[in-house]
Amino acid sequence: MLVREIDIVLPDLRLAARAWGDPALPPLLALHGWLDNAASFDRLAPLLCEEFHIVALDLPGHGRSDWRAPGAWYHHVDYPGDVLAAADALGWRRFGLLGHSLGGGVATAVAAACPERISRLLLIEALGVIAGAPEKTLMHLQAALADRAGYRNKELRVFAHADMAVAARMQANGLSREAATLLVTRGLKAVPGGFSWSSDPRLTLNSAQRFGEDQVLAIVRGVRAPTLLVLAQPDAPFLPQETMARRIAQVADIHAVCLPGSHHLHLEDPQPVAVAIRDFIAAAAERQA
Repeated sequence: MLVREIDIVLPDLRLAARAWGDPALPPLLALHGWLDNAASFDRLAPLLCEEFHIVALDLPGHGRSDWRAPGAWYHHVDYPGDVLAAADALGWRRFGLLGHSLGGGVATAVAAACPERISRLLLIEALGVIAGAPEKTLMHLQAALADRAGYRNKELRVFAHADMAVAARMQANGLSREAATLLVTRGLKAVPGGFSWSSDPRLTLNSAQRFGEDQVLAIVRGVRAPTLLVLAQPDAPFLPQETMARRIAQVADIHAVCLPGSHHLHLEDPQPVAVAIRDFIAAAAERQA
């Protein structure tokens, strides 16, 4: 199945996206992780496009999508509005969500806030956002204000060759060359002297405010859609078992599976993830029969 490049024009910005599958199939909106892009699903989506019409967004500031306006910042609580606006632009009243990492946190928030719109929730390495410790609230605020004051003077890293950017991404995330190349190819732009990241530098600034764990649990508790959670083994350090078990317990209709792999397991080894998703969909259909 060929992938199609599409643009989704919102009132305040344009989102780039990649689409797979027959538009007559059930819609599934895919949301990538922080500093990733829609190519995060380039290996998984083709395995699912006989079941779904999949549209993978470049979230604002990522990939080939527009950056937020000058003077604006990137708050995780703003992404759900972007997602709903994209679904509206696509003409999707009710749809499924597939989210990895940051995208999984955003998908969780959308599913909880607008349960009438979400038919199913497929999460990879995320159930809610990463929580902030209350005692670090002031530290995060101070760091964010310092970042905002100085980011305009920050020089963008320029790579003489695209292969250098691939090597940097491999080192930063422990990705294979194949996986890093997919993300980097979509995440670079030509600049004088070579290439630089196409993502908005403001994405790398400290967040001024983070939800505490109790707030995350309150949101997760609102999820009503049948939910699949795929977790990698060994655990990522920011997804401790105790925390994830507590969040899983809040969701009424959830099935969690653990698969061997890294945080980007859907990109590195997509076949087991696709099998888990298809099995989950088949089991849900049997329950409804």
